[in-house]
Amino acid sequence: MNCKFILLTLFLLFAFNSLFSQTVNDKPIEQIDAEYIQIVGAAKLFSKKVNIQIDFGQVDKIFKAKDTQIRDKDGKLTTFNSMIDALNFMNKNGYEFVQAYTITIQNQNVYHYLMQRDKD
Repeated sequence: MNCKFILLTLFLLFAFNSLFSQTVNDKPIEQIDAEYIQIVGAAKLFSKKVNIQIDFGQVDKIFKAKDTQIRDKDGKLTTFNSMIDALNFMNKNGYEFVQAYTITIQNQNVYHYLMQRDKD
C-alpha cells in the first residue's frame, strides 16, 4: 500500500476517535498511563446525580486548579447517575474494580473506588 494512504487513514482514525473521547485534565481517558486510578464521588446539591472526580496521580500545573472531572470533546462535564454508572464507565475504558470505601464529611458521604488497569 501507499505510505501516504496509510498515514492518512491513521490520522483520520485518530481524529474520529478524539471526537468522541472524554478527558480528565486535558488527557484522553484511554491514554491515561496509570496502573491504578481512584474514582471519588459525592452527591450533587439538590440532585440525585453525583459529582465524579478521577485521580490518576496527575501533576498540577502552577497557578491552575487541577481539573479531575471527566469532560467531553466540547469541554462539558460528563454527568453520572450514580457511582455504579461511573464504575461501569471506567470499566468500559479498561479499568477493573479493586476496592471501595466511604468517608463521611460534614454529614455527606464521599465514595472512593480504587480501580486497576485491566491486564488483558
